[in-house]
Amino acid sequence: MVKMPNYCCQQDHSALTNQGNANNKPPKWRVSRLFWAIVPPIIATVLCLSSTHTTNAQKPPTNAKPTPAKTPQSFAGNQISLNGRIVPGAWLQRSLTTGKVKTHISDGVLRQLIGIDLLSSSNPARQPIDWFSSTKRPILAAQLLGGYRYLDITNFAQTAGWQLQANGNILVIAIPKAQVKNILQSQQPSEKSVAPLQSDRIVVDLDRPTPWQVSQGLPIKKPQLPTLDPDIPTPKSTTPPNREWTVTLDGIADPLLVQRYTPLPPPPPSLPDLLKQLPAIPDPDALIQQVEVVNNQTIIHLSVPFGMSPRISTVANPNRLMIDIRPDAMLPRDITWASGLRWRQQFINLDAESFPVVWLEVNPRKVGITLKPIRANSDTLTGIAPLIQTAQQYLAAAAINGGYFNRNNKLPLGAIRRDNQWLSGPILNRGAIAWNDSGQFYFGRLTLQETLVAPNNLQLPILFLNSGYVQSGIARYTPAWGASYTPLSDNEIILVINKNQIIQQLPGGKASETAVPIPPDGYLLTLRKNAASTASQLPIGTTVSISSNTTPADFNRYPYIVGAGPLLVQNNQIVLDAKSEKFSDAFIAEKAIRSGICTTATGTLMIAAVHNRAGGAGPNLAEHAQLMKLLGCVNALNLDGGSSTSLYLGGQLLDRSPNTAARVHNGIGIFLQQKQ
Repeated sequence: MVKMPNYCCQQDHSALTNQGNANNKPPKWRVSRLFWAIVPPIIATVLCLSSTHTTNAQKPPTNAKPTPAKTPQSFAGNQISLNGRIVPGAWLQRSLTTGKVKTHISDGVLRQLIGIDLLSSSNPARQPIDWFSSTKRPILAAQLLGGYRYLDITNFAQTAGWQLQANGNILVIAIPKAQVKNILQSQQPSEKSVAPLQSDRIVVDLDRPTPWQVSQGLPIKKPQLPTLDPDIPTPKSTTPPNREWTVTLDGIADPLLVQRYTPLPPPPPSLPDLLKQLPAIPDPDALIQQVEVVNNQTIIHLSVPFGMSPRISTVANPNRLMIDIRPDAMLPRDITWASGLRWRQQFINLDAESFPVVWLEVNPRKVGITLKPIRANSDTLTGIAPLIQTAQQYLAAAAINGGYFNRNNKLPLGAIRRDNQWLSGPILNRGAIAWNDSGQFYFGRLTLQETLVAPNNLQLPILFLNSGYVQSGIARYTPAWGASYTPLSDNEIILVINKNQIIQQLPGGKASETAVPIPPDGYLLTLRKNAASTASQLPIGTTVSISSNTTPADFNRYPYIVGAGPLLVQNNQIVLDAKSEKFSDAFIAEKAIRSGICTTATGTLMIAAVHNRAGGAGPNLAEHAQLMKLLGCVNALNLDGGSSTSLYLGGQLLDRSPNTAARVHNGIGIFLQQKQ
């Protein structure tokens, strides 16, 4: 465990950790670096204040005989052992003066690891849940700490028969394993479905409630049978392939049940030789592809048609897990997650189409709420990472992916400004959002004009700042880029400027070969192609300066900027003009999953993820602009989308399975200041 600083008292917690102490001394807690990633020191202080207050309040009179008193203690970690499997997960425990131990787990872990459904709630301190519930739904106490929302599962776990044990940084949860009694497939009439059709249903009968997880996988490739005539090409399918989904339960299915859903053996010898060579594989169109038992878990592999998704629900008496394959699988949700932060999701109708939208509503004027750009690597502009990882690294409560980047060299392709410092400059006059700590925002198409000023009235335009966008001209690289710069194109001329004076001129040579250090008190200028001839006008020893301004000038007033594009809505009008922002025709017409950020007429900030329409593909840019207006946006910006789209809240992705989200370069983080 953790040894608290001097302001935090200790007590013997051997009953929790089974760490005996022969001398009856308080056990020494081990300091875990990962602990402070979950619970920073300021929160540890808050957790201990109540202990100190209680101890002082109960001091006996000076003439009384002192009596030993138990002191409340708090423990926390970021790993959970669920029936022997170690997984990431934020948790904390509090031992009270009564000897009772309260256990809290982040809501994201309960949702993704156990299968607990979080129901709509307008009270951030009370979270109703559904998990094999009857008519009465449990309500768990909730509290916000360190970017996570913890739910008190003490009584719930006891009723469910769970055993909880803290062991260092790991919370050990032992849940009695269930028996999977039956797996049946049927069809159900769609209830108020977006598309009126029969939906497939799989019913899993269990002998007791058990944790379950669902995960989206890769497209399932159909086997291509070659034609008997080698001169006739094999026809290609024109319909999108089915996608694999897996539902995993902590329980063991009977071998006969597993055998029922085992792929058929190879064809008999009587068929043509061509077919005899095929391996034993399931029918790619069969909903249940396979059922297997691995490490005391039953895994159900599904083949789900394009435009459909599984909706999973549980019931009690009898205990059942129901998997409905539907075009409108997402359920509506409206949860006040914290004061000033609301999680919402529902289908939004646009003409005859219906799109699942997941979004967060943020009150930027609420005391304690701030927004900042975040990036995968805080030491350099090179790097990409899952948004979950980046948000947790910054201790953000919520986040959305940000601007574009080059996935090959992992460099930014757009504006990033933090605390009035340009980390990366804008490109191509693309859309951007700017804001300050007072909750004011500005949307527009952004250009940065930097000019190198040298003696004899020499003024040269600097076209790019710390950018992975490589074109002919002059580019500038500051220490925000990293400790060094490696040429991005062949035959660059590199000028080294330290304290406003050119101290070196270097040939860049071949791209990606020789790194040039960036002076901590200066920057580098790279002269590419036609600009290389200007090197003769800038000899070593020349004193230079830089003037910098934005267009529109309003952007100059804001310390934070993230660029992406195209701009969708401005002053309550759709202003989409992707051509002027140099987006390709293919990008403009593409139907894809999309991310967006916007403000409403009341000043609320919204970050949103729009996924595939019911029965089809995601929105194109024009549809995205209309959807943002339907959400109530008066100013809106399209962010990087597709596999980059990720909406994060308290340790979880709200909009997709984490394994389907690509690594991203940067994002926008929402931070909630803890009350002291």
